[in-house]
Amino acid sequence: MSESDAIFAKAARRLIPFMMALYTVSFLDRVNIGFAALTMNKDLSFTPEIYGWGAGIFFFGYFLFEVPSNVIMTRVGARRWIARIMATWAVVSAGTAFVHSPMSFYVLRFLLGLAEAGFAPGMIYYLSIWFPSRIWATYASVYLLAIPLTSVIGAPLSGLILSTDGIFGLHSWQLLFILEAIPALLLGIAVFFYLPDGPASAWFLSVREREIVAAEMAADAHADERVHGVANALCDPRVLLLSAVYFGIVVGLYGIGYWLPQIVQAMGYSNFQIGLIVALPYAVAGVAQYVWGRHSDATSERVWHVMLASLASGCAFALSAVLQSPLLVLVALAVAAIGICSTLAPFWAMPRVFLSGRGAAAGIAIINAVGNLGGFLGPYAVGWAKQATGDYAGGMLILAFSLVTASVLVLGMGRFKRVALAVS
Repeated sequence: MSESDAIFAKAARRLIPFMMALYTVSFLDRVNIGFAALTMNKDLSFTPEIYGWGAGIFFFGYFLFEVPSNVIMTRVGARRWIARIMATWAVVSAGTAFVHSPMSFYVLRFLLGLAEAGFAPGMIYYLSIWFPSRIWATYASVYLLAIPLTSVIGAPLSGLILSTDGIFGLHSWQLLFILEAIPALLLGIAVFFYLPDGPASAWFLSVREREIVAAEMAADAHADERVHGVANALCDPRVLLLSAVYFGIVVGLYGIGYWLPQIVQAMGYSNFQIGLIVALPYAVAGVAQYVWGRHSDATSERVWHVMLASLASGCAFALSAVLQSPLLVLVALAVAAIGICSTLAPFWAMPRVFLSGRGAAAGIAIINAVGNLGGFLGPYAVGWAKQATGDYAGGMLILAFSLVTASVLVLGMGRFKRVALAVS
C-alpha cells in the first residue's frame, strides 16, 4: 500500500463508520413510515392511495431545497450544516407521531423532506473532497451500506416496537416515530463536534498527511477539465442524463422500500416476523453492494456496472408480478433489492469524474433532487395500483419498467469517455 493509500484508509476509518451511522438514521427516519403503516393505516383509516401519496410527498419538499442546501454547505462548512439538517429532521420526524388526518400526514411528510434536503447529496459531495476517483466507489460502497443496513437493523427493531401498544398512552406506530427520531438528534449534536469540514481541518491527520491528501486530490484525473461553476453544472447534459437514470433507480428503491412490509404482511406474518423477513434480503444486498463497488473500481468501469444491476432488478420486479408462490415472490423481490443497492456506488462515482468544487455540490444535488422525485412516483404508483386492482402485481410491473428504462438510459453515458472510465 502506498503512503497516500494508507492515509486515505486512515481517513476512511475515522470518517466512514460515523457517516454510515448518520445515513442509517437518515434513511430510517425517511422509510420507517413503511413499518408504521402496518398499524397506522388502520388506526387512521388511510387507504393505499392516501398512504402512497403521503409517503411520496416527502420528495417534493426534498426536491425544492436540495440544490440551495448543498451550495450553502460549501459556504458554511459540512460540520455546521449537517448538524443543522439532522436536528431539524429529528424534530419533524418525531412530530409525525401526532398526525391525525390525511392533510396533517401530507404536511408533516412534506416538511420532513424540506428538513432533510441536502443531507444525502451533501454526504456524497463530502466523500468527493476526501477520496480520489480511482478508489471512490470502494469507499462509497461502504458508506452506502447504510441503505441496506437500515433494513437489517431497522426492520426487526421497527417490528419489535410495533409489537407493543399503549406505552405512555401512545399507539405503537406513534412510539416508533418518536423513538427512531432520537438517534438523529443525538448524532446531529455529535456531528458539530466530530466531523471536520474537509481534509484541511482534519484533526486526525498530521500536517504532512494533509499536504499529501491535498496534492493527490489536486492531481486527480482530469481535474483541470472538470465543470466547476454552479450554472455550468446544472446545464451539463451529463448531469441531466444522470438525473433521469437516478429517477428510474429511485422509483424502485422507494417503491419496494415503502411497500415491502405490507406485501409481507399480506402473506400472513406477524409484525415481528415481517421485520426479520424484510431484513434478510438487505443483509445480502449489503454484501453484494460492497463487492460490486470494489469490482467497479478494480475494472475502472461504471456504466455497465450500473446497467447490469439495474436490469437485473427490473427483471426481478417483473417476475414478482407473475409468480404465484409467495416464497418465489419474496425471492424475486430480494433479487430486486440486491440489484438496486448494487447500482448505487458505481452510479455516484460517475458525477465525481466530471464535476468539481461548487459545480460538484450543485450537480450532485440536482441529480439527487430530480432522481428522488422517483421516490414519490414509486410508492404512489404501487398504492394506486393496489387500490385499483386489489393486488401488488401492477405496481411491481411499474417498478420493473422504471428500472429497465434506467438500465437503457445509463448506456447513454458510455458516449462520454471520462464517465464510462472513471480512472484513465
